[in-house]
Amino acid sequence: MMNPDIILEFIQREDIRLVLLRIGTFLGFILLSLIAGRYTPTLVRFIILRFSPQQVTNIYESLIDPIRKLFIIAGTLILLSLSLKVIEEYEAIYNFLSFFMDLAVTISVAWLASRLFRQFVRVYGIELIRKLGRDVEELLLVLETLVNVIIGFIAVLAFAQGRFDLVGLMAGLGIGGLAIAFAAQKTLEQLLGTIVLYLDRPFVPGEYIRLQKSQQIPEGLFGRVESIGLRSTKIRTVAKSTLFIVPNSILANLEIENITRGKKVMVLLYLDFPQLLKEREQALVQQVITESTNSLVGIDPGSTNIDLMNPEKKQATRARVTFFILGSSENSIQLRKRLLELANEKISKKLMKSGIQFTMQDPTIYVESPVTI
Repeated sequence: MMNPDIILEFIQREDIRLVLLRIGTFLGFILLSLIAGRYTPTLVRFIILRFSPQQVTNIYESLIDPIRKLFIIAGTLILLSLSLKVIEEYEAIYNFLSFFMDLAVTISVAWLASRLFRQFVRVYGIELIRKLGRDVEELLLVLETLVNVIIGFIAVLAFAQGRFDLVGLMAGLGIGGLAIAFAAQKTLEQLLGTIVLYLDRPFVPGEYIRLQKSQQIPEGLFGRVESIGLRSTKIRTVAKSTLFIVPNSILANLEIENITRGKKVMVLLYLDFPQLLKEREQALVQQVITESTNSLVGIDPGSTNIDLMNPEKKQATRARVTFFILGSSENSIQLRKRLLELANEKISKKLMKSGIQFTMQDPTIYVESPVTI
């Protein structure tokens, strides 16, 4: 008859082997996930090829390739999250790792969706502007922000699913919020003003702003923002170099002129004509360029300049067109650059239709410069 101690020792050895096997399998899946995650953009390309074989190159280069690193990160994290299923039996370790892994997957996928939508708007949304009118440009920027908020909200719901009681938490916060509101109304007003400033970002430390005259600031104020605190914002005045401290609740309700962000981008466009243009042809070139650009939002029509030059010892004409793009943010500047590129295509088609031969220098030159105070 077999000794019970020998049986127990055999069972323990088998358990150790099983644990080591699971650890090895888990590490193998992790290594496989790190390798396979690098091919996520290739997988996306294959899927696009499966459903849209004729446009796969255009779609991939326009939408996927500029953000391929985000696809790699998201794909790798998703595969790592699936690898945790191997150690699901070890509940304590699994729950600990899955919390942080699910959080990383949620953030990466949400960030990828946001950047993908932004890329889609930059590439295909511009066509809507040309069809629906000039005011649609700002609408696209607002739509982009709204979609980002929706993506963030969905990400929070997806991560909280099965972990937190969102309904109970929000109800509790609502009741507690009412009690706090009555007890500390002024303090909450300051904090809400701070939240508005941080979300809207009308200015950041280091920028020059001008506050319009109001009841709180009778003489107005012009200066440099030094810091944005929880209760107030410190502004260093230009004239006296004194420090002006304005409560955030007041700033949130004032008209603020941001001088620093009032930048403009000078655009230089060169057109080379193989022959000397006659007066009628010169007038036509100026008319086509003016009509194609004056209706664009963010292009300063008063600063557009068209110079027609005749290079020495050449029977040819060169046109140098200077535009100025105005914008309050990097997003609006980039969007208006894309609009101007479409306008250049429109200029080319009109001139070629009129029988005027030319070559357009590529790329267009962009020179950023601040708006003078």
